[in-house]
Amino acid sequence: MTGTGRMKQRQLGTDGPMVGAVGLGCMSFSGMFGPTTEEASLVTMQAAVDAGITFWDTSNIYGAGTSEAVIGKFLKETGAKIVLATKVGIVRGADHFDNSPDHIRAELEGSLKRLNRDKVELYYIHRREQARPVEEVAETMAKLIEEGLIDSYGLSEVAPSTLRRAHAVHPCRAVQNEYSLMTRLPELGLIQTCAELGVAFVPFSPVARGYLTDRSISPTDFAEGEFRSLIPRFNEPNLSFNAPYRDALRDFARARGWTTSALAIAWTLHQGDHQIPIPATRTPEHLAEWLAAPDIALSPDDRAELDRIMPVGWAHGDRYWDSQAQKVERYC
Repeated sequence: MTGTGRMKQRQLGTDGPMVGAVGLGCMSFSGMFGPTTEEASLVTMQAAVDAGITFWDTSNIYGAGTSEAVIGKFLKETGAKIVLATKVGIVRGADHFDNSPDHIRAELEGSLKRLNRDKVELYYIHRREQARPVEEVAETMAKLIEEGLIDSYGLSEVAPSTLRRAHAVHPCRAVQNEYSLMTRLPELGLIQTCAELGVAFVPFSPVARGYLTDRSISPTDFAEGEFRSLIPRFNEPNLSFNAPYRDALRDFARARGWTTSALAIAWTLHQGDHQIPIPATRTPEHLAEWLAAPDIALSPDDRAELDRIMPVGWAHGDRYWDSQAQKVERYC
């Protein structure tokens, strides 16, 4: 592996590989958080490798395969050794999910081709197709493991009950759901279930899609069509209601010599040793802002103050707009 990063490591589920304690979300390489270029993505990926970030997460639908393709180019050009996760299940250009064996296999073949890989270490069901028993889906993934096309499978945005059912058919390696100081739903059973079953919990958007950083977010900054422009918490009046909480977090981080994003990610790491957050970024500069997260030790007093600054349920506005919210499993 190129690079000399010495990031602390964590295990990706029971019997899984050791990876950097903080991973890399690769949705940004598709332009979904604003415009980017292939060159900028390649430079950012090299910075991640140099920092010891060895667990990367992408999807077949990010930029209609753009994210996978640029990762594949980077891997081919550099020979970097990473633990790679990609996802399947959301049908591009349609408003439904498909967890059928034929769809999963066909999409995996496309992903592997774009990624310049013979296999991926982790293959997620991006969204669950509710009409199809999850036991059948677990059997499909188990067959892909048996064939050597994937090392393990995972689930995304699911309820604890779904995880238990799938895990009983074939052990699940990881579950990823949105989780941050701003989005706390997984605390109502999913994090605990993952710990009980030996499944890694992978928080995506640990800095709340860029909100818990040292840069302010305004709807006027969003590129045309950017999906954050549809999210209620990023629009008024919710944006103004949320600002005092974010500002208090910034002040707390600044007083201790930390960046806000590093503190937000460190908080997720402190919620359990089985957690491996995957913040996304488009630039090496932003990546550098949160590299210190695994080295931040939060004292009991620090955590108590964070609970006071950002009590459970403080966020104004949902994390998804109504039609999108209907596509994730809700269990409370």
